[in-house]
Amino acid sequence: MSLQDLLDKQDITENLIRYMRAVDRGDVEALRACYLPGATEEHGGVYSGPADAYVDSIARTLTHPRSITTHVVTNVLIELDGDRADVECYVTAFARVKPGDTLTVARMLDVFERVDGHWGIRRRRLLWEWNHDMERTEGWIFGMLVPDPAVLQHGAKFPADPVYQR
Repeated sequence: MSLQDLLDKQDITENLIRYMRAVDRGDVEALRACYLPGATEEHGGVYSGPADAYVDSIARTLTHPRSITTHVVTNVLIELDGDRADVECYVTAFARVKPGDTLTVARMLDVFERVDGHWGIRRRRLLWEWNHDMERTEGWIFGMLVPDPAVLQHGAKFPADPVYQR
């Protein structure tokens, strides 16, 4: 493996991480920037079509002030072939929804392409693996973390989150 291969894999991995940050923070333009122009999204049977339209369809939910999600990317496997890469990764997603909380694992099968030196998603296919719905209880580790949860600092939506204040 060459140094350029490692750099390409790092660029692709960072795209995946930026994508999840954009979803969790409600940063619609950063999310849109992860795709290449004309990209497609197949979202596990709930959406199939242009990626731009997919982003438009979820933008209101992502930016809602009470929308709370946490996405974690793992098991990233990248197979490079010149300016094209087949990418598989797992995503664990926690979402706060009415009437409770939900934990979901999915896999993303992506085709990335390098265009003008920039790696982006050309085609995404999401596959659902499993889901667990839970009643909402929040005691912050059964009260062991802090006696008063009101002192905890929380993340926020774009642009209020501290990550955008650097």
